[in-house]
Amino acid sequence: MCGIVAYIGKEEAFPIILKGLKRLEYRGYDSSGVALLNGDIKLYKKQGKVSVLEEYTAAKSREAKVGIGHTRWATHGAPNDINAHPHLSGDGNLAIIHNGIIENYDALKKELISRGHKFISDTDTEVLIHLIEDVYRNASVGLDEAVRLALGEVIGAYAIVILDKKNPNRLIAAKNSSPLVIGVGEDEFFIASDATPIIEYTKNVVYLDDEEIATIELGEDVKINTIKNQSITPYIQELEMNLEAIEKGGYDHFMLKEIYEQPQSIKNSMLGRLKMKSGKITLSGIEEFESKFLNAKRIVFVACGTSWHSALVGEYMIEEVARIPVEVEYASEFRYRNPIINEDDIVIAISQSGETADTLAALEIAKKKGATIYGICNVVGSSIARATDAGSYTHAGPEIGVASTKAFTAQITILALMALTLAKKKGTVNKTYYQSLINQLIEIPKLVEKALKTDDQIKYLSEMFKDAHNFLYLGRGFNFPVALEGALKLKEISYIHAEGYPAAEMKHGPIALIDENMPVVAIATRKGSYQKVVSNIQEVKARNGKVIGIVTEGDQTVKEMVDFVVEIPETDEFFDPLITVIPLQLLAYHIAVLRACNVDQPRNLAKSVTVE
Repeated sequence: MCGIVAYIGKEEAFPIILKGLKRLEYRGYDSSGVALLNGDIKLYKKQGKVSVLEEYTAAKSREAKVGIGHTRWATHGAPNDINAHPHLSGDGNLAIIHNGIIENYDALKKELISRGHKFISDTDTEVLIHLIEDVYRNASVGLDEAVRLALGEVIGAYAIVILDKKNPNRLIAAKNSSPLVIGVGEDEFFIASDATPIIEYTKNVVYLDDEEIATIELGEDVKINTIKNQSITPYIQELEMNLEAIEKGGYDHFMLKEIYEQPQSIKNSMLGRLKMKSGKITLSGIEEFESKFLNAKRIVFVACGTSWHSALVGEYMIEEVARIPVEVEYASEFRYRNPIINEDDIVIAISQSGETADTLAALEIAKKKGATIYGICNVVGSSIARATDAGSYTHAGPEIGVASTKAFTAQITILALMALTLAKKKGTVNKTYYQSLINQLIEIPKLVEKALKTDDQIKYLSEMFKDAHNFLYLGRGFNFPVALEGALKLKEISYIHAEGYPAAEMKHGPIALIDENMPVVAIATRKGSYQKVVSNIQEVKARNGKVIGIVTEGDQTVKEMVDFVVEIPETDEFFDPLITVIPLQLLAYHIAVLRACNVDQPRNLAKSVTVE
């Protein structure tokens, strides 16, 4: 979610780091900073884009042959100069940049404070460098060993690079569940979150694996140790991709990359909130306003587009297990009528960017009427995040493709955590069923990975339907919002007219459109209203419609009656939308590619709708 660049060698470090930060700005965009070592550590950090940092440092001393740089996508602490990376140790001798989330940072921080450490930022990263400093000072070991010992106390995800004032010829890097690559040049080394900042200078790279620590020293080969103190021989491989491809992670488009990032983005949405071993869920925003939520007469969602569809899924989830009445409003309509909002209502605003103008206006109206306002968005420090009483960041990472994909599943993940939290606190869910849902939620990233394996099959289907003029998407229950989302994705990027409907509503009008030229996507998983959807499929087939069935793996009933079938892994219908949406995203993507559409930047659309 953030961008790391570091350099040590014979060239000036700052120009290399700055160029790398610009290339990685898609990974983090709310602040940036560098630490340059030339006798002393020069630390320059600024809120905002990398261009702000460039302007800020223009008249400052930037000479150094070693340095580390970072673009931040805030997790702990607001985006500002103080919370921007790099962060220093208490004695000022060490500097660190960090991607990821240290889950147990609060407990570590309290322990370090009891030992006399003082902190100036709100970040988990500053806690980590103080922990390393504490071990370095008190264990009387080398810095590489201190890093290893300290990371043994850490729970969470990280990619880190550490600069040492006392040893200007060395950098130390480590990773766990967050990517890090080392570029090996001639008497120089490069470190980055991905190969984008490196390939201009060298094609020889070492990819660190989880729980590996690298010591990078001038005049020496890269040395790698594991947290368990096992020595690893570095494997140097040659990059074959061009620069443009690497920026997209090897994918042809950002949208496809983001579709494939969903197993990780869903994990990130749960990270630090769902304890895998105990099954305990902690949503700080809910905890802070617990009595308001538990006594709420009603929850009202306000959202637009894809976020409105995720809100519909949230309605099903919350009413199913927490038994709180829920309404879902288009923010653009809500703001222009006289809505009935009371002080005991909870209004939840959902937006990927956190800047959606209609949603902002809707929550301001609700705020004036005295409701408690909760925000769910992806961008830390965004307008919605600042305007709400409490909220949850999705932590999906920057989403560059205009057509939202991973933000949708991240929002649903947060809504699932919210529904289960409220149900547990209200005692409205059976304990056995609750634990079953927790166990299945933990498995969702693996099931999404499995669903992504339908890609080749979807690509084949896309060849057959790329010239269609209309599509109809059908779903029931939890999958009705997915039908809406599937149709929206196809409209957005392929420019094919498509509509999503509750399957039973087909006979109340849309059935008149069905003939041999009308492709119908029917979501027919084996849970919920399965038999009813089967009946709806039969109605389509009786009128010669071409049916693509999205079914639970092993299903034979639907397979025998539809024209094409896509099998996906089974889960409780509560989590169906997280799985069933995957083939629909892929279908829209491949059809758009075959129609030579601009997938990442479809016509007339903006990533963040900040005007009416």
